[in-house]
Amino acid sequence: MKKFSLIFLMLSSLLFAAKVEFEVLGSGGPEIDGRASTAYLLWIDNKARLIIDMGSGSMLRFEQSHAKIEDLEAVVLTHLHIDHSVDLPAFVKAGYFSQRTKSLDIIAPDGNEFFPSATEFLHDLFGENGAYRYMNDVLTQESDSFEIIPVNVSKTMHREYQDFKLTMVRVHHGIVPALAVKISIDGKIIVISGDTNNENHILEAFAKDADLFVAHHAIPQQAKGYATNLHMSPSIIAHIAQVAKVKKVVSTHRMNRTIGFEPESLQEIKKIYKGEVVFAEDRMKIEVK
Repeated sequence: MKKFSLIFLMLSSLLFAAKVEFEVLGSGGPEIDGRASTAYLLWIDNKARLIIDMGSGSMLRFEQSHAKIEDLEAVVLTHLHIDHSVDLPAFVKAGYFSQRTKSLDIIAPDGNEFFPSATEFLHDLFGENGAYRYMNDVLTQESDSFEIIPVNVSKTMHREYQDFKLTMVRVHHGIVPALAVKISIDGKIIVISGDTNNENHILEAFAKDADLFVAHHAIPQQAKGYATNLHMSPSIIAHIAQVAKVKKVVSTHRMNRTIGFEPESLQEIKKIYKGEVVFAEDRMKIEVK
């Protein structure tokens, strides 16, 4: 009887497990490269539940994906460089014409002398003295559409939503406050490195046993100077993936200095990590099993 019950539970978990898909809305960086800048979309049972980053072009890609603003549970901006955040105002404006009434969390790192916090960023955009002050009601419960709520991440934060759990941790990206993000759904794990050189060696543990490791690949192996204070080389990506025992690596945040050099990057990665590696394209959708 116990054996039958165990088999039933295992079959039930397989039959009723959520369908999880990860879509790369934007696979590029801050350059003119024919790609949308960094943005990702989490799909659960064919509904878009989470946006991570909103770089230039991401609003168009969001529309093309047929995602609905009404279905979202949160937005995470891993940091506030332009190529990760600039389309947020367009998204909020589009929300005015949607049927959404529920408030929406906008999560971003706490600020420093060079960058605003999530709260400061939203008030700089939509506050009474902000750039888009005509929409200042979106920061209040009296909004004509829906309220956006800033959430500041100082070092580490855990947040639980209806369909998934988020864990965010600060990573090194030069002087820029930046986050890596872990998404947990029904035993599945997706980790987004964000922009970082992994100087503080957080990602080896943070990405442990991830089903999908979304790694920002903005510099080649031979990169020197300031760029290496901001981004990971292919060998660093491979080291993290190997130590963390991730199942699959998605190489994204591709820039002109790495686009066209995929064989060289893959060769460096395969010296260390033997698992599957894919190079992201805009609108690429991956089912996480």
